[in-house]
Amino acid sequence: MDPSELYQEIILEHSRHPRHHGACTGATHHARAENPTCGDEVEVHLRLSPDGRVEEATFTGQGCALSQASASLLTVKVRGKQRPEAQALAAQVQRLLLGEALTPEEGEALGDLLALQGAARYPQRVKCVTLAWHALGQAMAGPAGPGGA
Repeated sequence: MDPSELYQEIILEHSRHPRHHGACTGATHHARAENPTCGDEVEVHLRLSPDGRVEEATFTGQGCALSQASASLLTVKVRGKQRPEAQALAAQVQRLLLGEALTPEEGEALGDLLALQGAARYPQRVKCVTLAWHALGQAMAGPAGPGGA
């Protein structure tokens, strides 16, 4: 199977059957991002432990297949990560979508997130893919506590 076909299947699977879509019980951090040009909107909800580990990550919102698949992939990948690890992952996804070279280790760490790299060929679609990742960055930057960021 051609790798691009595999990646397309991953995007379609996460779009049709999003993981962790819905409210996050006891969320400590959240942020919303929207693309007014196309109407996509994503809100990332996180529950971080006192030591900064992502115990739960969910998302709500609506939009195109790419924005929803990206948000679904995000929630799967950041669960269990420490705050700096999740932030580094978001930076790697940004670099991937800008067409920057990643080390083999970074590529391996991204795993299924590599499916998002096809959007780099379509600048107008990069915004769809990065929407949830921008929300993650905003949520992570916010203060912990009841009500979240």
